[in-house]
This record gives sequence, structure tokens and C-alpha cells, in this order.
Amino acid sequence: MIGKLSGIIDSFSPTHLILDVGGVGYLVNASQRTLGRIGQKGEPASLLIETAVREDAITLYGFADAAEQSWFKLLTSVQGVGAKAGLAILSVCPPEKVGLAIAAQDKAILTQADGVGPKLATRILTELKDKAANMDISAGVGGAPANFKDLGESDEGQPSADQDAVSALVNLGYARADAFTAVSKAKGKANDNLEDLIRVALKELSA
Repeated sequence: MIGKLSGIIDSFSPTHLILDVGGVGYLVNASQRTLGRIGQKGEPASLLIETAVREDAITLYGFADAAEQSWFKLLTSVQGVGAKAGLAILSVCPPEKVGLAIAAQDKAILTQADGVGPKLATRILTELKDKAANMDISAGVGGAPANFKDLGESDEGQPSADQDAVSALVNLGYARADAFTAVSKAKGKANDNLEDLIRVALKELSA
């Protein structure tokens, strides 16, 4: 099983690259993120590899870093999410944001990926919500908390002020994941009421 490849970039296509390793050209499928970061034709490059073995083919999937590889494996653990859809999601929603999108239940981001419709996006959000909430998804989101379990219902089972604030920002035209992040950061700066929470969150969004 191949876990990593290092060589010289031979050529690119929109969905893969060919990596020359000691004179052998390996076709490696990758996200737009990895293809954009790995380097230029003729330059040395290293990729973490996931190998898919079937009766009729051995397919390689490459990743610029371990975070993207981990999210690829998690996304493709959902029924109906194949490798192609997993790479498509990571192309439109990189690792530093995909966990936040899942925690925020932001279906709109996932449906931007080729091959991901509303039903599949909903399944991904539902099946991975708890896993995303327990993961450290603070990297790359400007100090947002590591998990968002506290942005839930009140003790009485009613939507909390946090949820209401997120909904209000979404109604103002902000993406749900962005609104989620802003409210998360505003919680430590705002008074415990909806109006103040929205006001501080709007400042975060405009910063």
C-alpha cells in the first residue's frame, strides 16, 4: 500500500497530476486545493497518498497535508460520498473550513461541490455533526472555539440566543458558517442578550 510519494511534477490536469518518481509516472487524483499548492511542473513535490484497490483498478488520491487527508477519509465514510465527491468538497471547502461548515450545518457550502446535491449534503451534515463538534476545528478560523456544542438549545429546549443570532445574520445575507464563527467569537465579548450578540457579531464580520 502506498502511503506517500515524492518526485518531480510531470504534468497537471484539472483533477489530477502525474508525479515522476524515479522514472515511473504515478497518476494521482487530488483536490483543487492540493493541485494549487503542490508546486509547478518540473518542481519536486511530496504527497500523502490514499490507495483505493478494486478488481479493475488501483487509484491513488493525493493530499498536500494530513488535515486534508483526514477530512477526505471522514467524508468518504458517509454512505454515498465517493472519492470524487470527497475531493470535490475539499476543493470548495478546504480542511480549515469544512469542520466549521459541518458544525454550523451549512448545507449551501457543501452543495457547491460537483456531485453533491441537497440530499447528500444533508446526510453528510447529519452523520458528521457529532464528529465535527468533537474535533479541533479552530485552526484557520481566527480563534473560533474548538467546538460548538455550546451553540445549541437552551435548557428549556428552545432555540438559544446564539441560534437566534446566527439565524438573524443568515437572514441578513451572511453565509451560515461565517455567521456561526462570528457569533462564537462574539459570545465572549457581548452581554447575554440577542441584540448585543448580533451587534458584536456584525463587528466581527466587518473586521
